[in-house]
Amino acid sequence: MRPFAYSRAATAADAVRAMAAAPEGTRFLAGGTTLYDLMKLDVMAPPAVIDITGVRELSAIHTTGAELRFGALAPMARVAADPRVMVLYPALAESLWKAASQQLRNMASVSGNLLQRTRCAYFRGGEAYPCNKRQPGSGCAAIDGADRGQALLGASDACNAVYPGDWAIALTAFDAVVDTISPRGMRSIPIEALHREPGSTPHIETTLAPDELVTRIRVPASPLGRASTYHKVRDRESYAFALASAAVALQIEGGVVRAARIALGGVATRPWRARQAEDSLLGQPLTRESALRAGSIAFADARAGQHSGFRIELGRQTVADALFIARERAGTA
Repeated sequence: MRPFAYSRAATAADAVRAMAAAPEGTRFLAGGTTLYDLMKLDVMAPPAVIDITGVRELSAIHTTGAELRFGALAPMARVAADPRVMVLYPALAESLWKAASQQLRNMASVSGNLLQRTRCAYFRGGEAYPCNKRQPGSGCAAIDGADRGQALLGASDACNAVYPGDWAIALTAFDAVVDTISPRGMRSIPIEALHREPGSTPHIETTLAPDELVTRIRVPASPLGRASTYHKVRDRESYAFALASAAVALQIEGGVVRAARIALGGVATRPWRARQAEDSLLGQPLTRESALRAGSIAFADARAGQHSGFRIELGRQTVADALFIARERAGTA
């Protein structure tokens, strides 16, 4: 076991001050469902952890008004079971229900889920496998390795690891915003600007500073919420990571698509918004042909590896199926 220091923060301001004074590599501890895992695998070895689970101000949930507000420490299970979220924004609820087992949903926080690290087997496999995320400059074993589940979109020569989360995909479809606090004050980050593509620095995964703490996630209220879905295709139905997923929302008036949102999961190095695919649907009825065309547009820039090519067609079909689920809900909204 590697020794590490442990402290608890009572407020968000206390947590930020403690982080500013802590040694490099210190981590905030929320539900711990990612951090403990990686520490046990010896992939992460923080010299200290700052426990923020007692910061009650970060646990509030508000689902009325002009926006939905989820405190950073709100458990995934509590958000997923919120009656207004389930009815008015099913894509948000489904992305949490399908993300993990009940035990994990009870422990994991919505912000921790947002910031979870990759499930790439080479990243988690330890020193036997070169990984630029784990050890910058060491190389990427996945590039010429077992790449069946690696990224089709947003990959670079340095990394092709998929962003593994579900919740962030649904948040991306609804233009969510993340609020943070640091020694420099508060700021708000659009969800699409939170996660970075790997480029030449895959170890830098988000636009957060090391001493920055997520305090809240905000989702603008939208009439598209009712006719939405998070459709996830995986090797097994029970708590597996996505081979392809799509968060979709529609507004249909007079049988014609007036607004559409499409975000892709399980196929890219970050949550992936498919705006050109959205635009292709506007002003016309939703048919199987137009849904598949939107799926093709969403994956137009996809690049297959040695073993991952089947997921381009799978992703195309996933988008089309999600659109039809959303269309059915639009008819009952």
